[in-house]
Amino acid sequence: MILMRFTNLTRGAGIGSNCYRLDLPEGSVILDAGMHPERVGHDATPMFEELEPGRIRSTILTHAHQDHVGCLPLLQIQQHGMPVLMTPGTARIAEVMLHNSVNVMTRQQEELKLKDNPLYGHKTIEQAQRSWRYCPLERPLDLDGQRSSSDSDSTTVTFHDAGHILGSAGVMIRSEGKSFFYTGDVNFEDQTIQTGASFPEEPVDVLLMETTRGDAPLPEGFTRLKEEERFAKAVAAALQEGASITIPVFALGKTQEVMAMLWKMQRERIIPPTPLYVGGLSSKITAVYDSMSAQVPRNLPNLSLMRDVSPYVAGGRDIESLNPRKRAIYALSSGMMTEHTLSNIFARKVLPDSSQYLYFVGYADPKSPAGEVRKAVQGSTVQLTSEGAPVSFNCHREIFTFSAHARREDLLSYAIKVRPKTILLVHGDDPAIEWFKRELYAALPGTKVLAPPPGQAIEL
Repeated sequence: MILMRFTNLTRGAGIGSNCYRLDLPEGSVILDAGMHPERVGHDATPMFEELEPGRIRSTILTHAHQDHVGCLPLLQIQQHGMPVLMTPGTARIAEVMLHNSVNVMTRQQEELKLKDNPLYGHKTIEQAQRSWRYCPLERPLDLDGQRSSSDSDSTTVTFHDAGHILGSAGVMIRSEGKSFFYTGDVNFEDQTIQTGASFPEEPVDVLLMETTRGDAPLPEGFTRLKEEERFAKAVAAALQEGASITIPVFALGKTQEVMAMLWKMQRERIIPPTPLYVGGLSSKITAVYDSMSAQVPRNLPNLSLMRDVSPYVAGGRDIESLNPRKRAIYALSSGMMTEHTLSNIFARKVLPDSSQYLYFVGYADPKSPAGEVRKAVQGSTVQLTSEGAPVSFNCHREIFTFSAHARREDLLSYAIKVRPKTILLVHGDDPAIEWFKRELYAALPGTKVLAPPPGQAIEL
């Protein structure tokens, strides 16, 4: 009898439509069901065609970023009635993110004439939510999301705080005396709001581990505190000049962290009270952060971002007519300045102006518009849209590191601590995975280290 079989269903691998299948004696489970943020239509989905309808016992969702949740309704259509296990925080955020995804797909269908978009509608999400099971942290549950019995032979699922964003979790699955731990996206270090991960540290048989920052070494002596101080000085200096600052951010996670940092700067009188503009999706997600502040692990639990920071909300219709005002901050999504997003539209006004400041605070795909701006030479031009004219790059640019993903050394230390028999490396580009392979082979010579290719079943 096969105790565990693993299949990577991420179309094209890498960081995209994250989705994995785990076959167990009590049934098959899906781990995450993401949508690729830079593709459209069928190409953005996981390899659901590899699944037989009605054959999946349950799905486990680690968090609500688009690349982990975006195709969940599509999977639920195929696997009708299947329970979906997630934390309460993930459920609240997922609802907002999925309805926004329908709006984005509808716009893409109109602009690109895609026959297979939108992949699902608002009513599909409402129906899918009936099968969502809200799961607390640190409590063993069965595959239906119910409190587990004391039967040691039954399969259990336990969620552990992952420290990545609101509701994020790593998942321990125990079956037939074997243990399988999936990190999801994880951060072991405290952020401004988010507390660091609290993961189990006993040995496991199989570790499924993200590798996002495997190719991102940090400078000698780097600490988050020093980076916060550098960011605060840069913000204060720009405002003192009377300039405005534009910060491309992800609506989920990064926006709330930046808002909290700016609130701390004002409270400590590093900067004066300053107008802050955020997008409509960001404000909806921030409201969820505020409403759940007493129910989830977090720093600054009494801070209400929408009340205490009191940002202006700029919708899609506003952004075309909105011009940078003096001594103001614009924290606009998306973090990669994807075409048609608020940050992309606003950047066309900011980039040519030498009096403007543009601060990057997180990851950007090198091929994205944000990636192109990050490496652009002063005085050159940057292509922000697929069809529009290039934009002159004359503004001031600073790059800061406030990643919500664990540094590679912390992930390596965790793997060494739990000493798995097998490690499966996912959610990273090739250089990132190769770094982890090399380091893990040296640190754990008795451990099998694999980077599972899409569609290939692996017996564990």
